Amino acid sequence: MQRIFIVGCPRSGTTLVQAMLARHPAAFTLPETAFFEYLFTDLRWRWGDPSARARPRRPHHRLGFARRGGRRAFRRLQHELLGVPVRRARAPWRTRACTRKFVAMLDRMAATAKRTAWVEKTPNHLLYIPEIEAALPEARFIHVIRPGMDVVASLTDAALRFDAYTAFEGSVALWTHRWHHAMQIHRKYVGHPNHHFIFLEDLVRDNAGTWRRLCDFLDLPACTPLEDAGSQAIAHPEKEPWKQGALAGVPRETERKADELFGPRIKGWMRPHLLSYDELRATCSACATPAQADSGAAAACAPNNLA
Repeated sequence: MQRIFIVGCPRSGTTLVQAMLARHPAAFTLPETAFFEYLFTDLRWRWGDPSARARPRRPHHRLGFARRGGRRAFRRLQHELLGVPVRRARAPWRTRACTRKFVAMLDRMAATAKRTAWVEKTPNHLLYIPEIEAALPEARFIHVIRPGMDVVASLTDAALRFDAYTAFEGSVALWTHRWHHAMQIHRKYVGHPNHHFIFLEDLVRDNAGTWRRLCDFLDLPACTPLEDAGSQAIAHPEKEPWKQGALAGVPRETERKADELFGPRIKGWMRPHLLSYDELRATCSACATPAQADSGAAAACAPNNLA
């Protein structure tokens, strides 16, 4: 069973990549679990927010006992994914055991669906890669990256349109800092064999080649006919309406919301505060093997129903 994690800064295109993989008959996927986010906590501190502090680890946490929020999250997932009644849901006391049970649960669900891989997409799991790799050394990670100004604009737009969803809250300065921090994390894993990078513009401009390289990385047959969009539930549309446009798994040209939302002064402030997207993209291209860089065969083999 392959264990695959899609990570990145929120609003970078992670749902689109998940929706594409959800159409592959070998891949099982599900809505975001945020499991490791709850298990290891300290989300704002891991983002490097200036005012955030790490929660002190109590003696029993240092001995390997799980935090209450992590155990509660595991019980919630048992109820939501397996239909276990709330009163009967149980969670191990230790952190490692919680992780093993979580992985075993996804393994079992994927095997029941006759799939050979499962895909877990929680963007914030980018901040927990060391913990995930410690528990699952063979896990594969797909980093999805989008230009910083477009990400911050998309987050600002989502916060205005979906004000009930607190995860998008924050100033332009805060999300500029977070995207910059995400890029620092992405850069650490360039060239690592279990990490693959997808740049959102490549999904639009070179859809077939990007798909082939992704399938090669995951050891999935790229030429396999894809299933219809929506054959697997990857989100809760009524609770996450901002994901509607990505659920079909069909890449489209994205709106340049930065020009609509930000004036010259804000964009002028943002530019020096954002790491170079083009530099990271060029570095990843330079690290690609000749087979990965060859998109000619990809275009000839790309399934027709990807577009």
